[in-house]
Amino acid sequence: MDFLDFQSEIKNCRERTLGLEDKSKMAPKSSNAADVNGVLFESDALTPDMALPITPVQRADKQPRQFVWRNITLFAYLHIAAIYGGYLFLFSAKWQTDLFAYILYVISGLGITAGAHRLWAHKSYKAKWPLRLILVIFNTVAFQDSAIDWARDHRMHHKYSETDADPHNATRGFFFSHIGWLLVKKHPEIKEKGKGLDISDLYADPILRFQKKYYLILMPLACFILPTVIPVYCWGETWTNAYFVAAMFRYAFILNVTWLVNSAAHKWGDKPYDKAIKPSENISVSVFALGEGFHNYHHTFPWDYKTAELGNNRLNFTTNFINFFAKIGWAYDLKTVSDDIIKQRVKRTGDGSHHLWGWGDEDHEKSEKDAAIRINPKDD
Repeated sequence: MDFLDFQSEIKNCRERTLGLEDKSKMAPKSSNAADVNGVLFESDALTPDMALPITPVQRADKQPRQFVWRNITLFAYLHIAAIYGGYLFLFSAKWQTDLFAYILYVISGLGITAGAHRLWAHKSYKAKWPLRLILVIFNTVAFQDSAIDWARDHRMHHKYSETDADPHNATRGFFFSHIGWLLVKKHPEIKEKGKGLDISDLYADPILRFQKKYYLILMPLACFILPTVIPVYCWGETWTNAYFVAAMFRYAFILNVTWLVNSAAHKWGDKPYDKAIKPSENISVSVFALGEGFHNYHHTFPWDYKTAELGNNRLNFTTNFINFFAKIGWAYDLKTVSDDIIKQRVKRTGDGSHHLWGWGDEDHEKSEKDAAIRINPKDD
């Protein structure tokens, strides 16, 4: 399989599926506020607890799906190769190759989570050029389209969440929101609503423009060629193990982890912040997606750089990554949400599953209070 042909086919797939062309980099021609179904930036919120003054809707029409067989064939090949690569990972490859594949998985993940998602799609923090360069390199290794295109698609997902203008509308089912949206032609609403999407800020970044311009050269090199060549020449791995483990298995794995945020985290889990939307708090997804599974919080407050209320924990590797670069000054202007705003939102729209805010809350069960260990207690 020729790498350039593989990339070209997948990229054509995404363009046909999403129906958003480069002309969307210009300021929006029109935007119907009544069609917006979710906040994207903090400036979109219109209530005191940072929400839209409407109840979000979930809809999908009955339009027949038109399969794109070329894409189905390519993704079938990728996953068959990945299954074989997984077998080699366990029983054949050298430990150095397995470790290298894991490192590439983390690098790829950060290129999506810290880069395309939190930095460029949501502008939840700012980064100096050295960090932006690192994240663009990581993002290119991930091969999920250029950062500009990824951020564009994700902004559509938030602005028109769970409607036909959402590229991976979870209302259409688990399979569609996971991978099916890449196997069928795009819904007309995506192209129509996409005309009103402003991504001029993304094109203003010369690093992102460079990546997009030379993506067909940079991506095969970063995602497939170097991951195959390095194990062979650096520690004597076989070409078969290097290609199927470090390239195909690792690539398919990070793809599916990313897709789980769209599928599993839109189906299973609690909704402590907003019970009216599909995104949920899914710890399992967070473990594999480097902290991206706290999805009910993220769709409630998408501009928070932590994508979670409790961002500084072992399940949110991406937040710790950003915090490290904040300490050395490469990441700055980190946006988050106050406890007061979160508490207001939990009380108004949450499903009641939120953890307690503190001792003596009105919903603090008596049995829990009685069972608590109190050191040197003194009641008022």
